[in-house]
Amino acid sequence: QVHLVESGGGLVQAGGSLRLSCATSGLPFSSYTMGWFRQTPGKAREFVATISWGGGSTYYADSVKGRFTISRDNVRNTVYLQMNSLKPEDTAVYYCATHPSLDANIRSPSLYRYWGQGTQVTVSS
Repeated sequence: QVHLVESGGGLVQAGGSLRLSCATSGLPFSSYTMGWFRQTPGKAREFVATISWGGGSTYYADSVKGRFTISRDNVRNTVYLQMNSLKPEDTAVYYCATHPSLDANIRSPSLYRYWGQGTQVTVSS
């Protein structure tokens, strides 16, 4: 059974940093593209970042480029999202997800099969 568990969310002031983690089990982690998405109430889930199976390719939404960094540890079966220079508009529930593809530039949430339960990130102004 596949499990994805996010952690690391919380409340931070604008300009601060957080590091999200997503621990996985039950899937061939090192063969899967991993992605981070976020969602606020009343809005569709949106793409944040993805990383290829080996970590060699990463993609970011324009809104987070230069501030967020996605990485992965294929020994610990964990993907990370380092978030710096946080803004109030980054406030959302953040989800990790997996896609069994070698192409990491997949930004549509509907194409991801497995999801975590989400972790809340709140950035105060």
